Amino acid sequence: METKELKAIDANEKKKIVKLNQSSILPGSVRIKVSTLVAEVIPQDEVLPEIVINEDIEEVEEVEEAMAAAIDVEGKSKEELAAMLEEIVQEPDVAKIKDQVTAIRVRFMKLSKEDLDKEMETYIEGGGDRESYQHVMDDAERRFNAAFGIFKSNRARQNELMDAQKLENLEQKKAILEELKQLIASEETLKKTYDDFRALQEKWKSIGQVPATENANLWNTYHFLVEKFFDKVNINRELRDLDMKKNLDAKIALCERAEELLNETSMSRAFKELQKLHEEWKEIGPVPQDKKDEIWERFKAATDKINAIRREHYAQIQEEQNANLATKTALCEKAEELLAEELTSINAWQKKSTEFSELFKVWRTVGPAAKKPNEEIWARFKGAMDAFFAKKKAFFASLKDRQSENLERKINLCIEAEALQESTEWKKATEQFKRIQEEWKTIGPVPKRHADKIWKRFRAACDTFFNRKAEHFGGLKEEEAANLAAKQALIEEIKNYELKPNRNENMEAIKAFQKRWIEIGHVPMKHKDSINAEYRQAVDALFDRMRSNQNEISTNEYREMMEVMREDPEGGEKFRKERNTLATRIQKLRDEIAVLENNIGFFSNSKNSELMRAEYEKKINKAKNDLKVLEAKLKIIND
Repeated sequence: METKELKAIDANEKKKIVKLNQSSILPGSVRIKVSTLVAEVIPQDEVLPEIVINEDIEEVEEVEEAMAAAIDVEGKSKEELAAMLEEIVQEPDVAKIKDQVTAIRVRFMKLSKEDLDKEMETYIEGGGDRESYQHVMDDAERRFNAAFGIFKSNRARQNELMDAQKLENLEQKKAILEELKQLIASEETLKKTYDDFRALQEKWKSIGQVPATENANLWNTYHFLVEKFFDKVNINRELRDLDMKKNLDAKIALCERAEELLNETSMSRAFKELQKLHEEWKEIGPVPQDKKDEIWERFKAATDKINAIRREHYAQIQEEQNANLATKTALCEKAEELLAEELTSINAWQKKSTEFSELFKVWRTVGPAAKKPNEEIWARFKGAMDAFFAKKKAFFASLKDRQSENLERKINLCIEAEALQESTEWKKATEQFKRIQEEWKTIGPVPKRHADKIWKRFRAACDTFFNRKAEHFGGLKEEEAANLAAKQALIEEIKNYELKPNRNENMEAIKAFQKRWIEIGHVPMKHKDSINAEYRQAVDALFDRMRSNQNEISTNEYREMMEVMREDPEGGEKFRKERNTLATRIQKLRDEIAVLENNIGFFSNSKNSELMRAEYEKKINKAKNDLKVLEAKLKIIND
């Protein structure tokens, strides 16, 4: 079949093309026409459907393909998986075992992550922090890593061999291109030329992959020369139609295989198989013109359906990833709220640490987002967690310093209490112990390992003193009760005392009462005030009976009475009260005398006025006499 481009080239140009320089695949001037000529082999309307490759999707597909591998890893332990891997990696051909190794590795990494999360959670709940945690590999992890290292070494070695093989394949295909050019220029018979051509085609197909950078140009050149061969050697239409029919059968088979992929449950496997089918499609030559559009539309329809299913599949994955991202964003915001709170107590830190642990547990149940956002949101969440535990670490570091200071202060209080525990100055020591105990309450916690020991030491010193005090004062209760009875009897004696005619005898009796009262010891504290008040009332009553009229008491008697009162250890208040009373009465008499002397001047020289005047003078004289007595008594007190 002649192409539109070849029709435009004259006979001389065709002759030049046939005589291509055998030392070069294609000169630059000829390569300009390649795209046009190839367009006849694969027309412009037969452009392969777009196959979009996405990094995130590839990552998901790799996991899906691994999980679908022909090996059962579900329910296996890490030890069993390590043993399986050790056996499988003995196969040197990594292509045969790649899917099985991937399935084992996915399952093993999942179990390892679960174990690591549990270890981390236990370590954090025990008071540790993420930064200081160090994972120690178990035997299963070491065996797994060793076996996987063998696989990686074999894979690296096989990749090197594959790269070398691709370079060798490239040279072989370049050699075939040179042979095609020679075949195009050959003058051999049609049968031999066609047989050689078919042999070169089969040889071309049998050669494996070449480096990706050379593939497009190599493929274009090959189809250009194939087309030139059909045009130059003028193969008869029947032979060409036969070849096109074979091509049609091959493409029908590809369509059927593509349509079977619609039932494939693994989307990643279906997509990779579809890519292989597209590569094979490009290797097959042209088909009859009347079937070209039909067969292409059939293949394109299957491709479009697979692509549509694939897009729907990954749209659903993307929707799930977006929902996961929203959930993880909310968890980040909650973590940042917890981080912003100001915590000042151990309980508060422990409570917030528990809340962070709960957030982390929830985080682990949420599936992944798209690759890049997932990395960013994890960095955000991890940043909040790291910042929180850094603040917690700093808080407890400062807390340790404060606890050490508190321990030193409590040790000093223990020393002070121990110095007082044998004291017999009960009142003074008791006040000091109360002060020490109050100060102890204001001191914060000490390091946990010292708390019980320092408290027992302090408590022992306090108990020693107060037990001694209780023992000491326990023996005084009976004595105090007897003293109370003795004082009550003395009060009754004072109340029943019969006054003697001789005032001195009465004063001596009062002194004797006071002496006996003082000689009687302490009474129970709860009765002290009441018994003292009762005693004062009895003594005061006795004094009142002794002086029915204070004006009749001589100065000497008053002086004796004041001396008795002064000797009374509890008579100070009574003494001050007596002085104030005298001062008040003296001032009142002075005011009264001044008023009477002022009023007496108003009386005239009449009989009635003389009587009134004499009455006033009598009152004035009496007041002045009383004033002298009171002033004398006040002088005694002041002296």
